[in-house]
Amino acid sequence: MSSFSSILRGSRALRAARAPAARPMRSTLPAIRFLQTDADKSAPVADLPSATDAPFMVRLPDETFHSYRCEPPSLEVEVTKDQLVDMYQNMVRMRRMEQAADALYKQKLIRGFCHLAIGQEAVAVGMEASISPDDRVITAYRCHTFAVMRGGTIKGVIAELMGRVDGMSYGKGGSMHIFTPSFFGGNGIVGAQVPVGAGVALAQKYSKKKATTFALYGDGASNQGQVFEAYNMAKLWNLPCVFVCENNKYGMGTPAERSSQNTQYFTRGDQIPGLQVNAMDILAVKQATAWAREWTLSGKGPLVLELVTYRYGGHSMSDPGTTYRTREEIQQVRSERDVIAGLKKNILEWNVTDEDSLKAIDKAAKEEVDAAVAEAKQSPMPDLKEFWTDIYYKGTEPPFMRGREKEEFHVYSPSA
Repeated sequence: MSSFSSILRGSRALRAARAPAARPMRSTLPAIRFLQTDADKSAPVADLPSATDAPFMVRLPDETFHSYRCEPPSLEVEVTKDQLVDMYQNMVRMRRMEQAADALYKQKLIRGFCHLAIGQEAVAVGMEASISPDDRVITAYRCHTFAVMRGGTIKGVIAELMGRVDGMSYGKGGSMHIFTPSFFGGNGIVGAQVPVGAGVALAQKYSKKKATTFALYGDGASNQGQVFEAYNMAKLWNLPCVFVCENNKYGMGTPAERSSQNTQYFTRGDQIPGLQVNAMDILAVKQATAWAREWTLSGKGPLVLELVTYRYGGHSMSDPGTTYRTREEIQQVRSERDVIAGLKKNILEWNVTDEDSLKAIDKAAKEEVDAAVAEAKQSPMPDLKEFWTDIYYKGTEPPFMRGREKEEFHVYSPSA
């Protein structure tokens, strides 16, 4: 045994001598390119037309997109003055709505979970600017803005958060369960909406519909096994599904770098191409979404989008949002890279409209949200019998349904 050990040690020494000198890991990695995350650095290619509905081209900064296994979209975006004003208006409306929800929660008129998207408005509004009513969207629990943009109402969202019958889910769903015919929620289980989104895309392909499904999830859900399982099935079946990682830098209270070995989420699809996008610039979101939609509709299969954004508040209303990051960090983003302020600056500098017009939009948004809150407060709570409804699709209910105890049950009428 001793001679064998000496031979083994000699063999190892010989291999070590022949091996090239180890190099630091950093030297083997490609140079890191930093994504542009400003909100106001885009610029018109030429003078703007006088007509508000006439298209013109805007050029995005060079580092707006980073791509993986594909060529990135063009940096020149076609837009009109009307579209710019409309996007500004919708972002202001969405922020006012979320701020109202914040106030109502603090007044204890909203209970339970409540995840706000203040700071991330360019994602929902920018995506909606490039998709069609036939496309489908599904996301996690930070869903209020998507619900409105996909055909809901501000009153419907606020009333749902307050548990009132005028809510979009009749007061029975709350913050995380809001739907429209083209918006599949609002889902409370981390990452669970991603395979459901792949299933929606499978239904679209099976029905031969020229439409795309956008399945959103956060950076905090990116390590879920079901996300990668959905990737695999979508690529295997070539589904028209865009997996959208809404990367706001923190999964609950954990920075991305502490939870993920690879924080370039757009590269995680293996054989699925990906694109990283500056989601602080709404025009970049608009352009990337249009490009991704065309990608899937042309039969190229699924895609991974990483929309790099930032939330000002905590993960939810129960999270102050300042125990794992500094107030100075939040304030810096607010003052230097805010999505609404950035678009407003461009609109004014490009002479799209004047400041009085934008102030009128701000005032109208406040009035709309104030009216929606007042109406939602007048809406009653759902009757207890309503909790027996919407369990089954209408017309498919069983004869009766058992409740929490065997003595508690509900008999469905034939017309129920």
